[in-house]
Amino acid sequence: MLKIVKWLFYLAILAFAGLVGYAYLGPFFGADFSPPVNEIRQEIILETG
Repeated sequence: MLKIVKWLFYLAILAFAGLVGYAYLGPFFGADFSPPVNEIRQEIILETG
């Protein structure tokens, strides 16, 4: 049981390191993490009475 927990712990550390590495090195390999930029306008009519 302890062996499985130890392997899962190592796998979690490896997955975290891979995710951090992808976040830092992804833009150099063509991954674009920027959100789409487009302006949204909607007319709002306020009724005063």
